[in-house]
Amino acid sequence: MTNRFTDQPPDQSSQAPEAITGRHAAKHTTMEARRVRLNSRWDRQIRGLLGTTLVVSDAFMLAVAFVLGYVLRARLPLPAVPVDPPPLSNYFPMLVIHVATVMMVFYFARMYHQKRAVSRIDTSYTIAQNVSIGTFLAVAFETLAFKNSAFELDYPRGVVIYAWILGIVLTVIGREVHRQITVQMRDLGVGRDNVLIVGSGEVARTIAEKIRWSPHLGYNIIGAVNGSPGKSVGEVPIIGTTNEIPELIDTYEIDEVIIALPEASHRELVQLVSKCQRGRVNIKVYPDIFAYMTGGMTVDDLNGMPMLSVRDVALRGWKLSLKRSMDIVGSFIGLVMLSPIMALTAFLIKLESPGPVFFCQERMGLDGHPFPMIKFRSMRNDAEKDGPGWTTEGDPRVTRIGAFMRKTNWDEIPQLINVFYGQMSLVGPRPEQTYYVQKFREFIPRYMERHREKAGMTGWAQVNGMRGDTSILERTKYDLWYVENWSLWLDIKIVLRTVFQMVFNRNKNAY
Repeated sequence: MTNRFTDQPPDQSSQAPEAITGRHAAKHTTMEARRVRLNSRWDRQIRGLLGTTLVVSDAFMLAVAFVLGYVLRARLPLPAVPVDPPPLSNYFPMLVIHVATVMMVFYFARMYHQKRAVSRIDTSYTIAQNVSIGTFLAVAFETLAFKNSAFELDYPRGVVIYAWILGIVLTVIGREVHRQITVQMRDLGVGRDNVLIVGSGEVARTIAEKIRWSPHLGYNIIGAVNGSPGKSVGEVPIIGTTNEIPELIDTYEIDEVIIALPEASHRELVQLVSKCQRGRVNIKVYPDIFAYMTGGMTVDDLNGMPMLSVRDVALRGWKLSLKRSMDIVGSFIGLVMLSPIMALTAFLIKLESPGPVFFCQERMGLDGHPFPMIKFRSMRNDAEKDGPGWTTEGDPRVTRIGAFMRKTNWDEIPQLINVFYGQMSLVGPRPEQTYYVQKFREFIPRYMERHREKAGMTGWAQVNGMRGDTSILERTKYDLWYVENWSLWLDIKIVLRTVFQMVFNRNKNAY
């Protein structure tokens, strides 16, 4: 696919303006700036249209669900024998109240304030939750409106049940279709937000790369500030200094500013935010290292004296029992259901290269205690004769069947045995070798806190792309967030996302 304004692929660098020089952005009203403003106005109209179509899609799907509920109640023997209902036109007032009530719940639940990146699982859960609330309220409103009026018409329970279930299913489908259309348009460069990055260091470069490789987020990088104009942050040009931010926002009609200066003082950040507060510009700030390190702290007191205490993030009581129950049931079902394929995998491993089927390696788990982690052997039997080492892309030690298993994460499946025995959990921070743990703990803040929970077959870092040869620091941030925000629903979501990535081969960083 190509960009709608150029013949270049839809990356952000092709849409960034040329580097400009001078003191004030008012002097830089070039053809490039005019083009960006023109495109920005067009993009705003597209985003407004997409927002309107989302509302129309929800209303249409809910109305269809109600009508189908009426039809199914008349033709299916569930939850009671079929009936000969009144004409559908008699139920039109109820249909209007039902759709309006659910839409009202959607509005107050901020379902029309779409986030940039939200998983399908979270979206489906939110839809199910709010359709359920809306259906319950609709029944209450309809009872008040019609029960004791001249136009008395009972609301059949069958229609309620069908409209509720179908409302969830059809709304999820409608939102997914809308999402795919939005993503395709963003891939083509349509309906994006103009973003300005404040910063020129490694953090700014990382943010720019993530945006460039994630066109579905809908960002169009205009440029970066805080350096010498004429240079660049990776492939993003620096178009001015921090003093020129207000003029740049007006000149290029910036929609969002990302401040990527973790080393800046609080006073500097306040000044930058003040310069960015123009019109309806959204402002995002990358957290500094202090915020990162104190994320797990709470305020306590010592006889009236305020104290900062580290939050106890380890699972206790019923939460621990609930997670362990999920591990036992999940690992047992997995081992039983997957045993035929596991036997076939063992045969293929033995067929390709001599050596054991399983590869057991000591990893560090709960409370820093080592345990033998089981995997299908994906490398030659003598792969670590010279000591442990990271696996890299195209590693000659990896066998052919091993390359496939690593690409799909199938080599991790035998860890269901570790989970069943209680050495690991289905979800948790991925365990590292003791050799590397001793190194990482020396320079990564709070690294050992990830060992306050059982190691997992998959984790929050892994489903967010932190696999294979990726930043240990970034992985640690994801792991600590998981430990501090654990919930049963979060575990279920991570498991579902892992299965989805395995089935659709989304594991790009595994070698």
